[in-house]
Amino acid sequence: MYELTIAQAHAKLQAKEISAYELTKAVLERIKAVEPQVEAYLTLLEEDALKQAQKIDQKGDFNKPLAGIPVAIKDVYCTKGVKTTGASKILENYVPPYDSTVVKKLKDAGAIILGKVNTDEFTMGSSTETSAFATTKNPWDVTRVPGGSSGGSAAAVAADECLFALGTDTGGSIRQPASFCSCTGLKNTYGRVSRYGVMSYASSFDTIGPLTKTAEDAAIVLEAIAGVDPKDATTVDKKVPKYSQLIQNDIKGLKIGVPRDFFIKGIDSQVEKITRDAIDKFQKMGAEIEEVSLPMTKYAIATYYLLVKAEASTNMARYDGIKYGHTTQDPKAKELADIYAHSRTEGFGDEVKRAIMMGTYTLSAGYYDAYYLKAAKVRTLVKKEYDEVFEKVDVLAAPISPVLPFKIGENVEDPLAMYLVDAFTTPINLAGICGLAIPAGFAEENAKKLPVGIQILGPQFGEETILRAGHQFQLHTDYHLQKPVI
Repeated sequence: MYELTIAQAHAKLQAKEISAYELTKAVLERIKAVEPQVEAYLTLLEEDALKQAQKIDQKGDFNKPLAGIPVAIKDVYCTKGVKTTGASKILENYVPPYDSTVVKKLKDAGAIILGKVNTDEFTMGSSTETSAFATTKNPWDVTRVPGGSSGGSAAAVAADECLFALGTDTGGSIRQPASFCSCTGLKNTYGRVSRYGVMSYASSFDTIGPLTKTAEDAAIVLEAIAGVDPKDATTVDKKVPKYSQLIQNDIKGLKIGVPRDFFIKGIDSQVEKITRDAIDKFQKMGAEIEEVSLPMTKYAIATYYLLVKAEASTNMARYDGIKYGHTTQDPKAKELADIYAHSRTEGFGDEVKRAIMMGTYTLSAGYYDAYYLKAAKVRTLVKKEYDEVFEKVDVLAAPISPVLPFKIGENVEDPLAMYLVDAFTTPINLAGICGLAIPAGFAEENAKKLPVGIQILGPQFGEETILRAGHQFQLHTDYHLQKPVI
């Protein structure tokens, strides 16, 4: 039962072929079996999940597609009465008094929360190695990273430790781990889904989205969580389409742009081949392929990291050791400034400290114009470039990561190498558009099968089109059906 998709499980629940309790029990047993190898979960709510399932069964109402469906929540979403750490020691024992909007929507839809899954600390990272509590493993090869920062979410989906998971995407944190773990990941248009109650990395970049087994499941989840929220002023009051119905249409005549600027020197040859083969598949399915140019891509990494580190330094200021979270017990910390310094030194990991220092530097009086302001102007140019290209094509198809899933520890001591892994994902967040990661094939390295994904990019609020393209691709391929041996 734990291998079921949302759509399959929903059909069985409606037909009374299985119960929510049986489904949840099966997933929990799967977690117990593989979790020692994967380490996706930080907090498991076994007793609560089974109680939730029993209540759903007693009601017997499975009309909502997510009723009785077990879900894993990235540990940056506030969950009422459940520890929410952001994978940071500074919030090691923090228990929120409220639910984030998306968690509340999932509960209202009848989804069963299994627990909280691992992430890079405050989502700052591309490998889930900056977590203060665990290093999640890639189910396809446990010596390799699952990607990040939503590595716990992607690994849990790939290892069948949930039917779907929630992640966040600031610069590729849903799409890159989806590619590394061979699952489907949706980065929504900025403003499509509420960020209320979700810990911020960079507020003007963060987006909320699901990691699922299929594009159809991603459409189902998006219908449940999208929409305007009075608690989040950045959400847009725009009607939520019936994505799960609209994706059934074919893609004949769909214009797909292939950005030549993503096929750069240094891209892994297997990644390039698998990506191009997937684009050829789209063409055989009736899509029209056109090469396009996005020359601002080469500035994306520098622009992105200048801006997000500046926003991160501001967002991290709330963790001061006074209001909530970790407070230093060092007797040397007698003055207020000492308490701040000691609490933050003890509570934050290296990547968060690096972000605070970089961001504070770029926002300082002497460097604001030279760095932050210039980066903000380049961001506008990137957005303009994407707006113009979407006047010519319906969607874009591009590689997600220039490299295959790398070994655990390989890039830990080289922050720049880690940042460059995001070269193909950060432009999408700069432009505020949407993107869908889908499995596109497998590479081989040292007799190991390693997943490779492709991203389908759409204009703002173009989720309907990218989900349709992803769903139709999955109807013609079986990459998403293959499972890791674990």
